[in-house]
Amino acid sequence: MTLFKKTAAVTLAATLSASTTMAGGMAPAVEMEPVEVVEETTGGSSSNLIIPLILIALIAAAAGGSGSVQE
Repeated sequence: MTLFKKTAAVTLAATLSASTTMAGGMAPAVEMEPVEVVEETTGGSSSNLIIPLILIALIAAAAGGSGSVQE
């Protein structure tokens, strides 16, 4: 039983030391200049309304045409 404990302790020590060795050292700090974000505005707002209007028309057409036919 003591051989198992010694082997487990050596394995644990090797694992912990290997993980810190593979991690590497501290990298030097990289200073970056701030980037200015500029939002572009589009010329017309009507292009933003086309898709919602088409969706509303499709929903209205689907709701209007969902009646059941009785004979």
